Amino acid sequence: MKDLPVNAAPSIPLVGARRSAASVADYVALTKPRLNFLVVATSAAGYYLGAAAPLDVSAMAQAVIGTALVAGGAAVLNQLYERDTDAMMRRTRQRPLPAGRVVPADAGVFGAALSAGGLGLLAARTNWLAAGLALTTLLVYLAVYTPMKRRTPAATLVGAVPGALPALIGWTASHGSVAVGGAALFAIVFLWQVPHFMAIAWLYRDDYGQAGFPMLPVIEPNGLRAGRQAVAYAAALLPVALVPTFTGLAGRFYLVAAALLGAALLLLAVRFWQSRTDASARALFFGSIIYLPLVWIVLVASKL
Repeated sequence: MKDLPVNAAPSIPLVGARRSAASVADYVALTKPRLNFLVVATSAAGYYLGAAAPLDVSAMAQAVIGTALVAGGAAVLNQLYERDTDAMMRRTRQRPLPAGRVVPADAGVFGAALSAGGLGLLAARTNWLAAGLALTTLLVYLAVYTPMKRRTPAATLVGAVPGALPALIGWTASHGSVAVGGAALFAIVFLWQVPHFMAIAWLYRDDYGQAGFPMLPVIEPNGLRAGRQAVAYAAALLPVALVPTFTGLAGRFYLVAAALLGAALLLLAVRFWQSRTDASARALFFGSIIYLPLVWIVLVASKL
């Protein structure tokens, strides 16, 4: 504004630009960029770990972009389906659809275009197995997990499947088959999601209850089952996270690091199960956020 002449007329184009920028921001928000960052990271790590040297950076980028587009499209279409319940919860009521900043028809076209573009890119530039896994991710997330959320707490476990598939998509895009290594990467992310989401479900149990989602802390307010599931899956994750060492993907340093990180996550899950307080759930939540990136970093570094 300081660069405008003193006698400049009111800047109508500037107002239009602001509206355009806000609209772009809303469409970006529909793709859940923070969640999609995890998709990018896990698919990139999976591709790198499954690839033979030398690494084809261009092919890796196309696989990751395709996976991210499918995940972004799924997020948009999920929010389209859940816009009524999102409007009931404090943490989601300001999302673009329930707040009315994006109309449902436009969101549907946007989500479908992202999904189709991602699937097409994977099919054209990687292989049919990776594209098929991406299609499975989309279908399970939208046709199974999303409607199940309103009916049963078991939806959490179903939702962990599409959440873990990006790592396997990346792996198969470079490796050409699932193999033990790819299955291990999938299992690590799958098991990790349960204690992570049990912490979220506890912290936002009032919101979920108001929207009618039968999460475990909603249907069982004392949180015992939520705590037990967090402990059970964190305990299962501890040995599973060591598998990459025994399949030749990683060395002893990773083995020690994964064991220590897994033990720390299990301890946080046990504390949540014992006390079932917001403080213990928050500690488990942040611990889970720290756990997964560190495991991936050490795993990737072991192949450098």
